Amino acid sequence: MFLDGPADNSLVSGANLGDSQLANAWLPAGPALLFCPADRPERYQKALDRADVVILDLEDAVSPANRAVAREALIANPIDPDRTIVRINPAGTGDYRRDLAAVSETNYRVVMQAKSEDVASILDTAFQTIALIETPLGATRANDIAATSNCIGLMWGAEDLVAGLGGTSSRFGPDEPRAGEYRDVAAWVRSMVRIAAAAHGKFAVDSVHLDIGDVDGLIAEVRDAVALGYTATACIHPSQVEHIRAGYHPSEESIAWARRVIDGSAEHNGGVFSLDGQMIDGPVLRQAEVVLSRLTERPTVNAEDS
Repeated sequence: MFLDGPADNSLVSGANLGDSQLANAWLPAGPALLFCPADRPERYQKALDRADVVILDLEDAVSPANRAVAREALIANPIDPDRTIVRINPAGTGDYRRDLAAVSETNYRVVMQAKSEDVASILDTAFQTIALIETPLGATRANDIAATSNCIGLMWGAEDLVAGLGGTSSRFGPDEPRAGEYRDVAAWVRSMVRIAAAAHGKFAVDSVHLDIGDVDGLIAEVRDAVALGYTATACIHPSQVEHIRAGYHPSEESIAWARRVIDGSAEHNGGVFSLDGQMIDGPVLRQAEVVLSRLTERPTVNAEDS
């Protein structure tokens, strides 16, 4: 059965809810999603205290030898299910079945399926599922996966994608033009995942920024993710949380602009009007509504290592 999340019919980054959207589908409590190895239960609550959502990872963050221990820890150390995602191993593996069995013994109702590649495997989880698009095959099927009834969101991953291409790096190197930026294929998948999610009214999560010390790069990527309507950004270290939150929170200038647009639209009965020399019509009004939808306040994070 598909377990419902908290009732919330709010705007999901400007996307129109479609027929494939679950009633009362789970939404992230905020924009900063922090990964935590599932075999480190002493870190669960610390990670949750520092971020909006914690992703308890049964896949890449846990060695194959420790996965049984990680599943036991997952069951024995519950944290807030409304703010927890469990990343499970790819479909078709023995760990996948064991992961699902472990999650079914908890109150968690949202899983992230690693290396999602087909509709059947999403339906098979029987949980609300975030599909992680990080293989060439998964990338070609992102639209169909996003349309799956229990798929509530998409995330994308760069490093597994590039490995699947037979490549060596998702980003341009320091001695290349556009140093630090995603190479074109990775950027294309990032864009395609965002479009597929929006086409089916699902939220989208941007990939992690692996270089923890590259704060400027993280800030630039978050700014771009917000401009493209991403709902959240995943991260691997607590120090990244505040930069993500700050990036998703609108500036005072954009808030003031959005309120003037909405007030002006009301004064003109929803018709086209001019504001500071800019024509304001339906699309611009919706952009203003998105700005104000991001105003939820979040607690301050202690960025010490969890």
